[in-house]
Amino acid sequence: MGFFNFFSGGNDTNTIQEYLDKGAIVLDVRSLAEFKEGHVEGSKLITLNEISSSIKTIKAWNKPVIIVCKSGGRASIALRYLKNADIDAINGGAWQNAVISG
Repeated sequence: MGFFNFFSGGNDTNTIQEYLDKGAIVLDVRSLAEFKEGHVEGSKLITLNEISSSIKTIKAWNKPVIIVCKSGGRASIALRYLKNADIDAINGGAWQNAVISG
């Protein structure tokens, strides 16, 4: 199974693969408790509530960003913050814990 198969919804897999090929960072905007239940290896956690105060940190990564959450809704909100800050980002949609645990 390809790395981008961990994501469900959001952009199509071609777009996600293009971002991964560019060295994108996977940004998980779920809660800490959700993140601890399972997450994409190597992903970074910045909860949705922390996004606006973490723009400088995200910009410092100097990489494109794939935003994920549980259903895609929080990722969509986070995407607006990042786009407004001129950060190259896409909504990777929902990340399903069952995909990697099964």
